[in-house]
Amino acid sequence: MRKYEIMYILMPQLSEEDRKNEIEKLSKILTDNGAKVNDVNEWGLRELAYEIKDQMKGYYVVLKVEAETVATKEFDRLVKIDNNVIRHIIVVDKD
Repeated sequence: MRKYEIMYILMPQLSEEDRKNEIEKLSKILTDNGAKVNDVNEWGLRELAYEIKDQMKGYYVVLKVEAETVATKEFDRLVKIDNNVIRHIIVVDKD
């Protein structure tokens, strides 16, 4: 399994409970596909450098994950259609 770092930005209007549920849902996508989520780091609400989907703020979350390509591809596919996610990126972690 490869190590990945995944960062995604959630809509700032989500309530604390909805945000928590969204973070759990996105982590579950990975674990259901055989990945191991090693760390969840919530950076919190931050200003965006430029407007994305009519938003100037977003809630940043960074995951450290060990996964096969199948899990990251499924995560990528489902996040693209999730209206609560403004932007995401998946990077191979060299550590």
